[in-house]
Amino acid sequence: MDGIRVTVNGQVRGGDGAGPHTRLLDWLRAEGLTGAKEGCAEGECGACAVLVARPDGAGRSRWTSVNACLPPAAAFDGQEVVTAEGLGSAGGAGAGERLHPVQREMAQRGGSQCGYCTPGFVCSMAAEYYRTERDASGASGAGARVQTGTAVTGEEHASDHECGPNGFDLHALSGNLCRCTGYRPIRDAAYALGSPEDADPLRRRQEQPAPPARPTRLSADGAEFVRPGSLEELLEHLERTPDAQLVAGATDAGVEVNLRHARPPLVLAVDRLAPLRTLEVGAERIEIGAALSLSEIERGLAGRVPLLDQLFPQFASRLIRNAATLGGNLGTGSPIGDSAPALLALDASVVLASARGEREVPLAEYFTGYRQTVKETGELLRAVRIPLPLAGRTAFYKIAKRRFDDISSVAVGVAVRLDGGTVTSARIGLGGMAATPIRARTTEDTLTGRPWTRETVAAAAAVMAGEGTPIDDLRASARYRSAMLGQALLKFWAQTPSAPDPEVPR
Repeated sequence: MDGIRVTVNGQVRGGDGAGPHTRLLDWLRAEGLTGAKEGCAEGECGACAVLVARPDGAGRSRWTSVNACLPPAAAFDGQEVVTAEGLGSAGGAGAGERLHPVQREMAQRGGSQCGYCTPGFVCSMAAEYYRTERDASGASGAGARVQTGTAVTGEEHASDHECGPNGFDLHALSGNLCRCTGYRPIRDAAYALGSPEDADPLRRRQEQPAPPARPTRLSADGAEFVRPGSLEELLEHLERTPDAQLVAGATDAGVEVNLRHARPPLVLAVDRLAPLRTLEVGAERIEIGAALSLSEIERGLAGRVPLLDQLFPQFASRLIRNAATLGGNLGTGSPIGDSAPALLALDASVVLASARGEREVPLAEYFTGYRQTVKETGELLRAVRIPLPLAGRTAFYKIAKRRFDDISSVAVGVAVRLDGGTVTSARIGLGGMAATPIRARTTEDTLTGRPWTRETVAAAAAVMAGEGTPIDDLRASARYRSAMLGQALLKFWAQTPSAPDPEVPR
């Protein structure tokens, strides 16, 4: 094809100005839309945030905020994007006023100083402004539990008071950093927002389906971007070019392009392929497609997996979760990916697909070395499966220098089953403690078959402190990491009631 075509602020733009590795941010700025800025090139500051129309059930769409500095522009071929420049004219502003309600509140309450980060804040705030669940929860009060998608996070976060009296989830802005204004006036602007008017074009746009993904092929400078039209076509490409770069949310691949100047000869977009976007809850298992974003998983599960509900708010930021996928997080083989410890505790498995067929592998056997997995040539991770019923007692602990939007020093997922006060099974997943995510099998064996008492847990915590092969690095020392393991298990016991196992949603 000659180039991409993207509807930006209601106008179709395109041509041959985008190559396979041209970022959405660079393409937008070349089109004269310079509101979005580059701050970190890693997806951590949000200065580049824009809105994208994404599917939201049958016949509806949802305005979703994403970082423009990470994904390739070609991934938005045929899609619909709104930038900060387009909010005023598209968001119900009258003929004599071009400010969107979000922009107006930011201006009136002093939410902008140098202005560098403001367009990104405005786009993230607008995504939350249009979140349909916010209207339903708007009367919940400032002391309500944090609303994330349609799910509500655990009690440990209930005292944060992060949800405003208008139902605005302040965590929607967790991926946006301000360097000079301060966050109080920005929060005030968010909490002052009402509901979108019925005539608001962007609100009405959500009542229509999102643009379907269309097959795309773009070549330039010896590289090629391909969005296959089917899973079979994708697997054929992967069989012929096994070192092709798979891209869904690009939250990891985009960093490689930006900071390490990676330029893979073939990029395969997998984010909109239906077989990779399943979410099925059956009698024996839950299957989650590898290309569903974490935000989509959170909304779709709606609290059915309490352990994942504890993981989601600690996984990077809302901007990242709107794009990141389980397939990408597990596919990199990183020892500090946040999802692996939680999924190991859930005894999950992965479905690997190739042109030769599919196979299911327990996640505990999936990682083989530092950023290495059992995936064979031509294979990709199609789905994650979680067996049912779930354990009644679960927790996820992340130890990091920052409370949110940070890489973990140590991550711990725990799932314990009791019968009459005795531990019948224990699954503990660890991140940051070895070259791969691991199960704390010796600790699991120490707990299993013993009474759920302080003495049992203290003995198991001493064992757990010796699990793995931690190292000293910039995030933490090996000694600190080991100490945190034992403390995490003691904390889990202190937060766990001695009553029979609670009934877990199915």
